[in-house]
Amino acid sequence: MKEILLQGARVIDPGSGRDQKQDILIRDGKIASGKASADALVVKVDGCVVTPGLIDPHVHLREPGQSAKETIATGTAAAVAGGFTSVIAMPNTSPTADGPNTIAWIRQRARETGVANVFTTGAISVGQKGEALAPFGALKQAGVVGLTDDGHCIQSAELMRRALEYARMFDLPVLDHCEDSSLSAGGVMNEGKWSRILGLPGWPGIAEEVIVARNALLAELTGARVLCQHISSAASVRILREARARGVPIEGEASPHHMTLTDDRIEGYNTDFKMNPPLRTRSDVEAILQGVADGTLRFLATDHAPHCSYEKEVEFDQAPFGVVGLETALGIYLTELVHSGLVPLGEVVAKMTSVPSNYFRLERGTLETGAVADVTVIDLERKWTVKKSEFKSKSHNTPFEGRELRGRAVFTIVGGIVRHDLDGRAGAP
Repeated sequence: MKEILLQGARVIDPGSGRDQKQDILIRDGKIASGKASADALVVKVDGCVVTPGLIDPHVHLREPGQSAKETIATGTAAAVAGGFTSVIAMPNTSPTADGPNTIAWIRQRARETGVANVFTTGAISVGQKGEALAPFGALKQAGVVGLTDDGHCIQSAELMRRALEYARMFDLPVLDHCEDSSLSAGGVMNEGKWSRILGLPGWPGIAEEVIVARNALLAELTGARVLCQHISSAASVRILREARARGVPIEGEASPHHMTLTDDRIEGYNTDFKMNPPLRTRSDVEAILQGVADGTLRFLATDHAPHCSYEKEVEFDQAPFGVVGLETALGIYLTELVHSGLVPLGEVVAKMTSVPSNYFRLERGTLETGAVADVTVIDLERKWTVKKSEFKSKSHNTPFEGRELRGRAVFTIVGGIVRHDLDGRAGAP
C-alpha cells in the first residue's frame, strides 16, 4: 500500500472543526502525521477541497438476487466515481436481508468485489411483510448498522412501537419509508393538478405525513432513534421540525430529486421521473431546501435505486419506482445548495460525512490522525454535464440526463487505496 501525499488542498473536516490549507499524508491505510517518505505518491490537488470520504446512508445495491440491475461491484464503482467511500445498503434484496446468513453473504461479497465500504442494514420485519419482527439481536451480531423495511412501510403502529422498543435495546436506528398504503392506494405520482391532467393515479403527501407524525410520537414514547427516509412533502418537514424542537430523537433525510424536481416533469410520461415517494410541487421543494438549510433534514442521501432499461421502457403506471443517484448527487448538492448560497460548504460536507458516521457508529467521517484513510477530493468549480452513457452503474435510470452541474469528485481514496482518479493525477497505474 503506497504512501500518498495530497498536496496543496483546502481541507474541510467538520468532525474536527478544520477548514484550512493543509497537506494530507496517508500511510498504511490511515491518516498519518510527519513527513512523507521519498517514494511517496505526491498528488497535487491545488484549488480543490479535501474532505473525509463521503457517506451515502441510503443505497440499493441489488445483490443478492437482482444482479441484472446492479451488483456490489458496479454499485460501489458508481459510488467512488461520485465521491462516496461508504454506502449503507438497504435490505430489499432477494432473499430479503432479514437474518444473519444473508447479512454475512453481503459483507463477504463486498470484501471480495467492492471498491467502497459497504455497511449493511437488516429488515425490520421478516420478509419485509410487516407482520413479524426480524431477529434484531442476531442482525446486530451479524454487523448491521440500522433496521429498515425500505421500499415498504410498517403499517401497524403496534408493530412499529415494538420494533422501536426492541431496536433501542441494541442501539440501532430504525429507518422508515413513510407511506400509509391506505392513503397512497396504488398512486404512481403526486396527487394534484398534474395527476389529473395526465390521468395517472395520485399518491398524496398526506400518505407520507401521517406516518412521519406517527413515527415522531412513537420516537417520543420509546426514546428510540428514527430516521424518516427520502422526505418529499412540506408538511413532513414541518412535523419533523416541531418534533425535533421538543427534543424527540427523530431525523429526516433529503434526496437530490426531491429538492430539485417537481411533478410537472412527468408531463412527457418519462419513467426516469418515477420514484417513491413521488416528485411533488414547487412549495414542497422549497420546504425541503429550507429543511436542509435550517438543520431539520440533517441527512443527504441518494436513494440510489437502479433498474434495467427494459423495466423502465413501459407505460408510466407499469414502470418500477426509483432512480440512480450515486454519480450525480454530489454535483446536485454543490450546485443547488452551496453555489446557490443556501447552505455553507462546511455544513454540506458535515451532512455527508460526520453526521451519518456518528449516527450509524461507522467510525469514519474524519481526517484526524490515525483515522481510516477514506478521502474525497472535490473540484468545486468543475463544470460538467450528466451523461448516463458514462455511468459506472449498471443501470442508467437518471432524471438528470443532460443537466449541467458545478462541482465534482475528482479523486477518491478508500482505506488508503486510490479508487477513482478522474484526471489521472496519480499517474499511470
